[in-house]
Amino acid sequence: MKGHGAKYGRKKEAAIAALLTHKNHEEAAHAIGIDLKTLKSWMRLPEFIEEYRRARWEVVEQAYARAQQNSGAAVLVLLKLMADPATPSSGRIRAALGVFGIAHEALELDRETRVSALERTEGSKSARTR
Repeated sequence: MKGHGAKYGRKKEAAIAALLTHKNHEEAAHAIGIDLKTLKSWMRLPEFIEEYRRARWEVVEQAYARAQQNSGAAVLVLLKLMADPATPSSGRIRAALGVFGIAHEALELDRETRVSALERTEGSKSARTR
């Protein structure tokens, strides 16, 4: 698309990127060379809001993936602190509680996985008996 529509698309994408990387709306608008009022009016458009939310979700999803990739190292740190007699007792307690919490969450995840599998099995059984 040529003209205003194409420019709006590029600026809109730049605005979303700026909103994700700058600390406030004013800085985001300045970074891409638009007026703050323009940015605020775009932020009231349903399609802009939808794309902005999708972009924010992708950023959060990537952050969770990085955290998951490093969770093994985090557990090792907790275990070392928990077992190290040089660690103050309050720190050892917190580390132990952290390890316990992680173990509990793993059990919950396992339980949720098994329940989902049972629900799928039951759902396919009831579909066959109809």
